[in-house]
Amino acid sequence: MQIDIIDQTNSLEINQINLLKEILIHAGEVEKVVPNVEVSITIVNNEAIQALNAEYRNKNEATDVLSFQMDNPFREIQNDSGVPVMLGDIIISIEKVQEQAKRYNHSFEREISFLTVHGFLHLLGYTHDNAIEEKVMFQKQDAILEEFNLER
Repeated sequence: MQIDIIDQTNSLEINQINLLKEILIHAGEVEKVVPNVEVSITIVNNEAIQALNAEYRNKNEATDVLSFQMDNPFREIQNDSGVPVMLGDIIISIEKVQEQAKRYNHSFEREISFLTVHGFLHLLGYTHDNAIEEKVMFQKQDAILEEFNLER
């Protein structure tokens, strides 16, 4: 899996970037995503994520994470160029990470990892639109984060 992390806020340390990459690789293995995929994570401020949320979801407010799915990760796509298939983009508000880590009384690393996994599972088609789907998605998130000792 190719993972591109663009930190527009210059807030992340190298060990935090490496943690997010390790978690995504693990999540991809757990979910049996084909190996030749690319995922991008962009770290932005509240203003930037609010603009995206307004444009794409008609919600004019800052949110913590947005996911934009591109290609289906569960089927091999004939691709002789060797270029990875673009799974999608995850956009995370650094300010929301900081606020929510404080509100829920856990580490910055736990919160940004949670939002990364949450966004990744959305790219794979998981939702939390009802109680059943939410339970499935949150159990998967918790299991992935537990592997990295990032429980609540």
